[in-house]
Amino acid sequence: MPTDLDTLAREKLSQVLRDHPEPASLDRDEDLVQTYGLTSLNKVLFLTSLCKAAEVGLDNFTEDDLSRMRTLGDVVDALRPHAPQPTAQKG
Repeated sequence: MPTDLDTLAREKLSQVLRDHPEPASLDRDEDLVQTYGLTSLNKVLFLTSLCKAAEVGLDNFTEDDLSRMRTLGDVVDALRPHAPQPTAQKG
């Protein structure tokens, strides 16, 4: 995974939003639809690109899981258990 999951999720969300806000400005507790205007199609694009980048299979999630992903924090928390764990570097 090229970066931590939270940062990666912010970057991928920013890419699908109309005004492409600065990723760091995205609040993990804000509603993706109400606050950021995320459409159903953009949610699919966001989750697909995030899962690919994070090396997490979409098949880990049911429709109910996806519908519960209402905030950026929800998405990160849902993906985290399925994301590859970084390996400790031996010196």
